[in-house]
Amino acid sequence: MFLLAQRPHARLISFPCLVRSSRPGLRSFATDASLSISEDQIANLASRKIHQLTLSDLVKYFKLSRFPGVYLLYYRHGQPPLSTASLLSSANFTSSLIPVRLANRVRALRNLPFIVVSNPNISKIYQTYIHSLKTLIPFYERKITDIEGETRFTDALADLVQSHANTIPILARGFLECRKYIAPDTVTHFLEEHLRARIGTRLIAEQHIALHLSSKPHASTSTSKLPTPPSSYIGVIDTALRPASVLSHCETFVSELCEYKYGVRPSLTINGAPETRFAHIPTHLEYVLTELLKNAFRATVESGREREPIEITIAMSAGDEEMSERDLATMSLGAAEDARKERIGGGACGPGDETLTIRIRDRGGGISPQHLPHIWGYSFTTFSEDDPTQSSNTGSYSQVDALNTIAASGSEASTIAGLGYGLPLSRAYAEYFGGGIHLQSLWGWGTDVYLRLKGLKGF
Repeated sequence: MFLLAQRPHARLISFPCLVRSSRPGLRSFATDASLSISEDQIANLASRKIHQLTLSDLVKYFKLSRFPGVYLLYYRHGQPPLSTASLLSSANFTSSLIPVRLANRVRALRNLPFIVVSNPNISKIYQTYIHSLKTLIPFYERKITDIEGETRFTDALADLVQSHANTIPILARGFLECRKYIAPDTVTHFLEEHLRARIGTRLIAEQHIALHLSSKPHASTSTSKLPTPPSSYIGVIDTALRPASVLSHCETFVSELCEYKYGVRPSLTINGAPETRFAHIPTHLEYVLTELLKNAFRATVESGREREPIEITIAMSAGDEEMSERDLATMSLGAAEDARKERIGGGACGPGDETLTIRIRDRGGGISPQHLPHIWGYSFTTFSEDDPTQSSNTGSYSQVDALNTIAASGSEASTIAGLGYGLPLSRAYAEYFGGGIHLQSLWGWGTDVYLRLKGLKGF
């Protein structure tokens, strides 16, 4: 444990340790009965620049020095199962990134008004971040050199993933209770920033956990019957992901929701290049497609055009082929889109990454022009809880506070109706590695949604 024994002036933050871990194949994570962390440690970590994560980082990485902006040797982990050396290099790479990210979130929470941070729900999230930061600092301070240390580190990552699983609903509940003391724009900005930080932190942790579970050093010692990942997987990345297969899976799920709610289900056709494969994260693609299909299915049914099929087009382009700024401008809903993405941060794409484009075209009547600029806001949804049968092509939109919706939810799952955060959260996932979601609405006819994702080239 890292203690500032020779610096008595350093203020310490202490609280009981939360001990829990139920992930298969990992031992329960436990530390001392109490944890402490100094203000100097938090300030030092928060002052360091956050490494802009790319998909390439998850299969290969730059060894980071302890000096901001300085990179040393280049390594590649390779295809699982990993050797001991590769697994340790993955662990040390992961341990160099996550504490810096956690410290930045602690600082962001502290920058909120004091009366907001004092709210029990937001305070709970703050304490969770402090706990995770303290448990990971020893691995940040000292290099992981053996399998025992790597196993303890992976246990800590499993604790991190589990304890942060419901931070978004808890935060929303806290902001809802403090809505008199904080501006809506501040809440929106905080949630956007927090969502992207959460995507990156969770992805880094889950990637190493997946590599750990499929690695050679643990293959003979594991007592659990863990499912063997497909050979195309490197951690959580499927290097031969077939978007058409993910679409079919999402269609089945959304169709069942739609039929349960409305009694009918529209059909779906896939054209373009359905055999396309690329390297990306299946869970991210599945979440985004599910949200976009729910919007298309609902609009189609409520407009009375359930006999009109929803058309899906899949296309792949080389890494150097980018849409022109003019094309993007015609599809973008905000003039300050680039400034917004720069402000909220996130991951990045590599120069050689491939671009997957999926167009979802429906005949659901389009979106009313007066509501079109607001669909990306966390406080906007077209669903009325009082009258869920209101049609989206009649202009009968309602403003339902998304904080109420998120606060009542224990997860990111949702029903067929709009929840006020499906679209912005989907956009966060799409944009994280250089992609995006752009929308064209023809009021009175239908909507075209363009999902663009970057995939690793060369697999």
